[in-house]
Amino acid sequence: MAEASAWVPEKAKLHIAMNVFQLGYAGNHVIMRVALNMGVSKLVFPFYRNILALLALAPSAYFLEKKKRPALTISFLIQFFLLGFIGITLNQGFYIFGLDNTSPTLASATENSVPAVTFVMAALLKMEQVHLNRKDGITKVLGTIASVAGALVITLYKGPTFYGPNSPSTNPDFFSLGDAKGKNWTVGCICLIGHSLCWSSWIVLQAPVLKKYPARLSFVSYACLFAVMQFGAIAACIERDSRSWQVHSGGEVFTIFYSGLIASAMVFAIQIWVVDRGGPLFVSMYLPLQTLLAALMATVTLGEEFYLGGILGAALIIAGLYLVILGKSQESKFLSEKDQIYSMSDNNLEDPGDSSLIQHLLPAPGK
Repeated sequence: MAEASAWVPEKAKLHIAMNVFQLGYAGNHVIMRVALNMGVSKLVFPFYRNILALLALAPSAYFLEKKKRPALTISFLIQFFLLGFIGITLNQGFYIFGLDNTSPTLASATENSVPAVTFVMAALLKMEQVHLNRKDGITKVLGTIASVAGALVITLYKGPTFYGPNSPSTNPDFFSLGDAKGKNWTVGCICLIGHSLCWSSWIVLQAPVLKKYPARLSFVSYACLFAVMQFGAIAACIERDSRSWQVHSGGEVFTIFYSGLIASAMVFAIQIWVVDRGGPLFVSMYLPLQTLLAALMATVTLGEEFYLGGILGAALIIAGLYLVILGKSQESKFLSEKDQIYSMSDNNLEDPGDSSLIQHLLPAPGK
């Protein structure tokens, strides 16, 4: 098995991993929609989901990160608690309420805005520089504007049905798992935007934490532990009916296990591996594939209809995503060329002490 893996090029492994990643996460949008239509509690379900994710991640974190895991302090625990609240509890809470009022395709489409929102947050926090006098800066700003415009179109304009599958009357049991009627589209879209904001906040705020606590699996395991506590406390206060805590069918068991083990634990492990080897831009480029897969799955299994506003908004968001990626790629190329110029300058200096002075005067990338 190891010999066969050695024959596969590294780049091919990354592409295979990202296809598995997006297939697993696209499936989760549909699986979650099915779970909601089965009547699962929107608070108890993520509680069970994160218990399973924690049980899968914690042992790996304990054994794989023994040597690089820093000592645990009160400061770290407070940061893990807050990041768990923003990145998991609020994030998943907004998502599940948003999905309940919209559709799997729309939920997936709005997630394409995360790179643009992350760029805005990083710029506001001075973690990212915006150079409007350079092509990369203009491209990233245009991408952000396109993503925001797409989110507004999705929220404010539903529009007529653009495409719908054949009448479900031929197979009512199969299509009964589809979108529930009588939901509030605008409220759902606002929740999905909140989901994207929380996801972006998680990405931005964890960056300084991981510099001091580089054990990523351990960090996520602690955040997941606190999310379990938070969801448990919230659900205990709101879901007083014991039937809300019961799992009533094998279908519900499957949805919980899929969301916990595939959409949380497996997807996160793949993401860490790919980011380390291919970089965050490589991961972002695959986001539209998730939307396409989610749309295909939702149409075939749920009989989902597509609305004009959702299609126009998704197109703008995906266009914005690629503009932001293009801008980041241009920025990386510019900084690489700049480093080469300074490296050549350093080699021409007679006094070796001056090179360190020049290096200290250069602004660090992204600062």
